[in-house]
Amino acid sequence: MDATPATRDIAEVAAVEVIVTAAVHLMSAAAVKCGLAEDGPQGSGAQYLDLDEARKLITALAALVTASAPDIGNQHARSLRDGLRSLQLAFHEASPYPDAPGEGPGEKFTGPVR
Repeated sequence: MDATPATRDIAEVAAVEVIVTAAVHLMSAAAVKCGLAEDGPQGSGAQYLDLDEARKLITALAALVTASAPDIGNQHARSLRDGLRSLQLAFHEASPYPDAPGEGPGEKFTGPVR
């Protein structure tokens, strides 16, 4: 039985590429849910603000980045950590009731960000 073209295609992709792609998707979705789409918090992006959803996405991203960092190399991990930190800070700024230090999204994996 031959492998399907999709199976062959995914077999050719390095694990680091799959991990980074998944992280970028999580980052993009979290940014939108933090109200950062297009015109920012005061513009059209504000209509997508959903901090409950953003919290889930940021926490999943933090877990992925933290767990995969030793395997994906410093170059990739550093960029992902920077993006994650920016999202965590954006979440804190968008939240009307800021979390205590260490209690924000993903901070159980990253430690406090502020």
